[in-house]
Amino acid sequence: MPGLGEGLTLPDYGALAFFLFCWLAFDIVIDHSMLGFRSLSGLMAHKRREWMLTMAARDLRMIDTAILNGLQQGAAFFGSASILAIGGSFALLGATDQVLQIYRDVQLSAEMPRGLWETKVMGLTVIFVYSFFKFAWSYRLFNYCSILVGAVPHRVEGNEAAVRKAAIMAAEMNINASRHFTSGLRGIFFALAYLGWFVGPWFLAGSTLFVVSVLTRRQYFSRARKILEEEAA
Repeated sequence: MPGLGEGLTLPDYGALAFFLFCWLAFDIVIDHSMLGFRSLSGLMAHKRREWMLTMAARDLRMIDTAILNGLQQGAAFFGSASILAIGGSFALLGATDQVLQIYRDVQLSAEMPRGLWETKVMGLTVIFVYSFFKFAWSYRLFNYCSILVGAVPHRVEGNEAAVRKAAIMAAEMNINASRHFTSGLRGIFFALAYLGWFVGPWFLAGSTLFVVSVLTRRQYFSRARKILEEEAA
């Protein structure tokens, strides 16, 4: 009975380590470093705080609840998509014999041991499970944010400090929800990079570099970020 990991070579280990390093390093830079404050996500976090402070000054907050509902539905959509992807991964495991025959027929790479194929598919499944948990928690946090928005009192003379405190609390919950949503979305992007491993370790390294370059451009060099910078200038 072949075991998981059968057939893993040194290039496989190296490419997988490079993949995990790039993912972890990107997470640290965006979410846990000073560079993250100047990223698109960091600038949007500032706008989320502005949004909640503006919301606190409005008498009618239907537009704010509609926006929150849209954010929550986005998390629900990607959470559902992750579940479908997990199911697809298990279907791939069930079709192992057919897939390995395709590898032999098209000579996509050197013949792949059954254990190596199962290892790769299980790794892909783990990424989708990670993304699902992120999207599910993001959905819940946006729900909490909606409750906090409902708890923000209307501004009257003398309660300005309490209103601001409640609005900032809602903003921080919203920002936390968006971070988990972004982490889940990042997991989907890195799952696409991971697909390169099904061709070979060098393809995994190349697809990882491609995904990191795309994500870096969007966070620091995209037109969306320039719009926020121009507005803040």
